Amino acid sequence: MPPKIHHVVPDAAPPPPSSLYSHAVEANGFLYVTGQLPTDPDAPDAPLVEGVEAQAGMCFENLRRILAHAGYALSDAMFVRIYLSDFERDFAAFNGVYVRHFPQDQPLPSRTTVGVSALGRKALVEIDMVCFKAND
Repeated sequence: MPPKIHHVVPDAAPPPPSSLYSHAVEANGFLYVTGQLPTDPDAPDAPLVEGVEAQAGMCFENLRRILAHAGYALSDAMFVRIYLSDFERDFAAFNGVYVRHFPQDQPLPSRTTVGVSALGRKALVEIDMVCFKAND
């Protein structure tokens, strides 16, 4: 069976016109979610919020909207990848936000956090993930 592709998630931040991607693609119980910037889905052209904590919160809001649209939740996350434009400065502060979404007393997804030289819209953080839900 071909993968189910969620091209557009109406209440998620829209992709920039120059970007060529789907919000998420589902195949055989896996959901691959495109990296989310801290763009306000209700005001996508607004300036980004300031600070890594606020930006990480907005990234997670975007992820939650996409997951909900596809019938998934953060608890279905198998792998999370985080990109930080200033790793040294922002790693600890980002972890403070991350633990609110993935509490340490619950099973944690695998994770990679990388420092990068730049992100779209000069964001401080971007997050993508892979989720899995067994087909009932």
